[in-house]
Amino acid sequence: MAITLISSAFSEGTAIPRRHACNGDNLSPALSWKKSFMAVKSYALIVEDPDAPSGTFVHWVLFNIPPDRDQLPEGIAVAPDVAGIGRQGLNEAQTQGYYGPCPPPGRSHRYCFNIFAVDRLLDLPADCSAAQLRQVMQSHLLDSGSLMGTYQR
Repeated sequence: MAITLISSAFSEGTAIPRRHACNGDNLSPALSWKKSFMAVKSYALIVEDPDAPSGTFVHWVLFNIPPDRDQLPEGIAVAPDVAGIGRQGLNEAQTQGYYGPCPPPGRSHRYCFNIFAVDRLLDLPADCSAAQLRQVMQSHLLDSGSLMGTYQR
């Protein structure tokens, strides 16, 4: 049973507004989901561009989202730890926090917002990568879901 992830900023397969991109305000979009079942101890989020010229580009790594949360507000602070929200790992720009869509000029890119329900808090440093997060939560995944938006410059 997949988690349904939605945003008030864009719908599945539609354009992500410029305010959420690197050439706009670079604000993380508001996201919400239906809480999963009782065994969830935390949620994690990975946002990536599978169409990047050099391979998949990770735009956001967020984990240890409290199990009682079912939404993220717009514009989460760019910091290692955000009270009541979770811990942010490193994106491909080597910063902690959200790094909005920033494709090279030309064709549209897809941006996949992937949410994961996990059966424990994850013991990872704030500078972890998406690959490290995936490896640690691999045997602790309970459920997942995704939302895909597009962006073109």
